[in-house]
Amino acid sequence: MKIAIVGAGAMGCLYGAKLSEVKSNQVFLIDVWQEHIDAINEDGLIMEENGNIKKYQTLIATNNSYSIGPVDLAIIFVKSTLTFEALDKNKSIFGPDTSAITLQNGLGNIDIISNAIGPKNVLAGTTAHGATMIGPGKMRHAGTGETIIGELTGETTDRIKNIESIFNEAGIETTISDNVVGLVWDKLLINVGINALTGITRVENGRLMDYPEIEQLLELAVREAMKVAESKGIKLSFADPVEHTKNICKATAANKSSMLQDIMKGNKTEIEMINGAIVKEGKSLEIDTPVNLVLTNIIKFIQRDELQKENP
Repeated sequence: MKIAIVGAGAMGCLYGAKLSEVKSNQVFLIDVWQEHIDAINEDGLIMEENGNIKKYQTLIATNNSYSIGPVDLAIIFVKSTLTFEALDKNKSIFGPDTSAITLQNGLGNIDIISNAIGPKNVLAGTTAHGATMIGPGKMRHAGTGETIIGELTGETTDRIKNIESIFNEAGIETTISDNVVGLVWDKLLINVGINALTGITRVENGRLMDYPEIEQLLELAVREAMKVAESKGIKLSFADPVEHTKNICKATAANKSSMLQDIMKGNKTEIEMINGAIVKEGKSLEIDTPVNLVLTNIIKFIQRDELQKENP
């Protein structure tokens, strides 16, 4: 299978590396970080996993997608804020039979990709893997977990079964869901409860539970998101998403959320696609979401302040 990874950050590199080990696959990493691209092409992609170092040398990294041409499968791993731009810049990889699967955080990616290439070509999923970049051409596989994918219609088609098979053959534990949109919302609610609060407090996930006042904000933010999901007819997987989010905090206690990492690096966050998405959806449904509005606005202020420090 000819596969393009759009966004060769830590997670994109993880999936690209694993999929490149299947002999029948040809894997391309598309990214804008030239130093990273050059390092991969010169020395291979270096992954630290379970204390071991492994080099993947059959990957081709590029910032010129025109050299690739249409692919069978495009896996979208750019930050949600860059989805439209990434699709527009790399439109040459999308042919009439190209399937695109988003494994991104946040809400709105499915709509953006569907508008760009047509909804029949779009798949979605979630992943519980964790990964971090160490440097150009180097990353660490920080945690394993299940990948769940599915058709937007809920059907179990031949193409989704084929992708499931290829992922599993590559060592990426994968199952198919008939409620993938609900799964995207499951993950959204977790991010709603964790990401902004860690970005504001500058603490690891587990420490959110150490402060009753912060834990209360987590509960309120997730409950607002639950009301929005219920009003939209979204079928969530967990009877108590608030408790599930707290359990995720405990299970990933030492982890720094992606939003906290972005704040610390002075990068733009995905707040508009997470808590901000709840505010937007709530407004369209006439549901008040004051806690998510406050969290959104504080993160927007912090990121503006950090960006101004970088570019005075």
